[in-house]
Amino acid sequence: MLFRILAICLLSVAARSDEPVHLTLPPAIYAVPGVEMNVFFGNAILAEAATAKGLTFKCECPIGSSRTDRWTLNASADQTGRHRFRLTVFDAAGKRLESAESTVIVSPRKEGKGVNIKLMIIGDSLTHASHYPNEIARLLSQPDNPTWQMFGTHHPSRAKVGVNHEGYGGWSWARFRTKFEPKRPFPGKTNSSPFVFPDENGTPKVDFVRYFKEYTGGKRPDLFIIMLGINDCFSAKPDSPDTIDPKIDWMFREADLLLKDLRQAAPRSDIGICLTTPGNSRDAAFEANYGKRYTRWGWHRIQHRLVERQIEHFKDKPGIHLIPTELNLDTTDGYPPNNGVHPNETGYKQIGATIYSWIKSRFRPSSF
Repeated sequence: MLFRILAICLLSVAARSDEPVHLTLPPAIYAVPGVEMNVFFGNAILAEAATAKGLTFKCECPIGSSRTDRWTLNASADQTGRHRFRLTVFDAAGKRLESAESTVIVSPRKEGKGVNIKLMIIGDSLTHASHYPNEIARLLSQPDNPTWQMFGTHHPSRAKVGVNHEGYGGWSWARFRTKFEPKRPFPGKTNSSPFVFPDENGTPKVDFVRYFKEYTGGKRPDLFIIMLGINDCFSAKPDSPDTIDPKIDWMFREADLLLKDLRQAAPRSDIGICLTTPGNSRDAAFEANYGKRYTRWGWHRIQHRLVERQIEHFKDKPGIHLIPTELNLDTTDGYPPNNGVHPNETGYKQIGATIYSWIKSRFRPSSF
C-alpha cells in the first residue's frame, strides 16, 4: 500500500547527545469509528527532555492526521480494515534517527452486535481505581455493541454497576501467583490472591479451575485483560538496559507461570496484555510522590525498556495479544499535576478507549 504523507511534526522532547533515540511501536494499533485514537509521539520514543533537542516526526498513514505532539484518528465507517503506519524521527539537523512500523486496525462500529462476551480484568492500582474498567463498560453499553459481563471478586466503591475485576493497589504478576492467606479473605480483599487455594495437602497453589467454579459459576471469560508491570519493575535501577533487564526477566518468569496456569484452565480464551503505560510528563509529579528516590526520567527509561521487551516476549505467543495502552495516553493533560503514574479521568478514559478498540477487533480475527 502506498503511503500518503500526512504531516511532518515538531515536538520538543529530549535526546541525549551520548545516546541514540529509541523508537518503539507495537505490532498493531486498534481503533473504532466514533472513538478517538492517538499515537502520542513522546510515548513512542526514549529521549531525555533535559537536553531540549528538538526532534522532527514524520507520520505516514493513509488515514488520520498529525498534530504537534501526536497522530490522531477519528475513524469513519469507510475506513474499517487494515492500514499501514510508519513513524520516523529526525534530529534537529534533519538526520533520520530511527523508523518503526505498525498496522492500524479499524473495526466496524457494529462489530460484535448481538454477541455476549464475558470479560475479566486483572491489574494493579490503575485497575483498582476502576476508571478505565468503567469506561470500557460505558463504551460497550452504547448501541450496536455486544452485551457484556465482567467477572471478578472486587467491586470498589468507584466501580459502576456491573463493573467487577481483580485489580489491587501495589500488586504484581508474582503476587497474583503466590500471595496466600490461609484463613481466606472475603472476595475482593487484598491479603490473598483470588487465584490461589490450598491443595489437598494444604499447599497453596494457583487454581483457576476452582476460581471459576466458586466465583464465575464455572464460566470461562472470553477475554482476559491484564494490566501489570509497574510494580514488578518500578524499583529497577534505571542506569541502562543491563540494570533494568534483571527485573524484567524476573517479571517474565512470574508472568509465564501464571499465564501457563491460566491457559490450561481457559484454553479458548484470548488474553490481552496491556503494554505498560508511561508516567506523568512532569518531574514535579514524581517529586511529590517519591522525593528524589524515583524520578520521571528513571521511570521513563524503565517503562520504555519494559514495553520493548513486552512486545518481543509476547508477540508470537498463541492466544496472547498486545494492547497498545502506552500510546493513547496524554502524559500531560491525562495526568494530575501531583501523581507520577496514576492518570486523571481523561487519561483513564484514553486507556479504556484503547482496550475497548482491541475488544472490538476480536470479533473478526480472521479478516484482521
